[in-house]
Amino acid sequence: MQRRKRDNHLIVGLDIGTTKICALVGDWKEDGIDVIGIGQYPSRGLRKGVVVDMESTVQSIKKAVEEAELMAGCEISSVYVGIAGGHIKGFNSTGIVKIRDGEVKPADVRRVIETATAVDIPPDREVLHVVPQEYTIDGQDGIKEPVGLVGVRLEAQVHIVTGAVTSAQNLIRCANSAGLNVHDIVLEQLASSEAVLTEDEKELGVALVDVGGGTSDLAIFSNGSIKHTSVLGLGGNQITSDLAVGLQTPISEAEEIKKRWGCCRSSLIDPEEEIEVQGVGGRGVRSLSRSVLADIIEPRVSEIFTLIKREIEMSGYQDFMPSGVVLTGGSAQLAGVEELAEEIFQVPVRVGHPTGVGGLVEVVKNPLYATAVGLLLYGKRDMEEKRFPRRGDRTFGKVIRRMRAWFEGLFL
Repeated sequence: MQRRKRDNHLIVGLDIGTTKICALVGDWKEDGIDVIGIGQYPSRGLRKGVVVDMESTVQSIKKAVEEAELMAGCEISSVYVGIAGGHIKGFNSTGIVKIRDGEVKPADVRRVIETATAVDIPPDREVLHVVPQEYTIDGQDGIKEPVGLVGVRLEAQVHIVTGAVTSAQNLIRCANSAGLNVHDIVLEQLASSEAVLTEDEKELGVALVDVGGGTSDLAIFSNGSIKHTSVLGLGGNQITSDLAVGLQTPISEAEEIKKRWGCCRSSLIDPEEEIEVQGVGGRGVRSLSRSVLADIIEPRVSEIFTLIKREIEMSGYQDFMPSGVVLTGGSAQLAGVEELAEEIFQVPVRVGHPTGVGGLVEVVKNPLYATAVGLLLYGKRDMEEKRFPRRGDRTFGKVIRRMRAWFEGLFL
């Protein structure tokens, strides 16, 4: 296939996960974005979202990108990269400034955001995102767009996401070593929310739970903005490991069994149904009741959901989620996962499938690709804001300049 030249209309999302590395190529159009290429390769070199073997990670990235290039007929040069891991921390902050000239200008918005981000951050951490929640003018809260309004005092509530400098640097180094420039690094649950949550859910209040291979990521939305983020260092790999030990089978075989036959509830399984399991070290194949899988999987998934529920309660937003919980990520494909989640969270639960893109929709309409699709949508919005900045400069130039200087400083 003849490769297309580099195209400014191409947006590429690179999901560097613990289990898989996925590259999606999107063709940016006036009315949306079409997925035109997908590449996926087993992830070798990450543990719980953090790079532990750079060379293996670089090779996995190259394989995924080459596959995406071949399908899309293009050359990939820059990407939006997802970031996760237990090092990610999110917190809320408030800033207050006096409104100059009595009317809120974009400069006032920038100043109040800068004030809100003027918090002590350890030298080994870096700001990844500053997400505005709402503004208040002279005691009137709930304002989404303050520019043009009159008043004396402007207040901003923001959600700040920080990550370990070294973890983010290592992701960028891996991408650069694979021949890629990094437009931005994006919190994975923030990216996933772009693909699987509706605006109504964000407005009413909802919790997004993205259960990946190495981590389970939580993001709580209310009144249209993000209120809380956290990362749990447990995910689908723990389920696979439990199956490998419990069934006495290799990890690779346990992963395939989980994908094909995995179930969270014994009540959903025919007690007469059996599966074949390959033994370890060349031992023969044996037959087991499929219900054994549920006996192994359910306790681990229950543990993950229970820990996430505890995090939601500690956040103080458990009563602000009338839309319930949306599950996504690879482990959201397990049979019975919705029923088990509803039992634990005691709220409505649905599995979130990526939406908002065209092209290879049937290929990517799977919770497994929530982060990758979300990176495309995030990238599209980011590109649009750079070309056509919104009133109030919602991209917050200072944070972006800090990140750009940080990226460039890695290789000076």
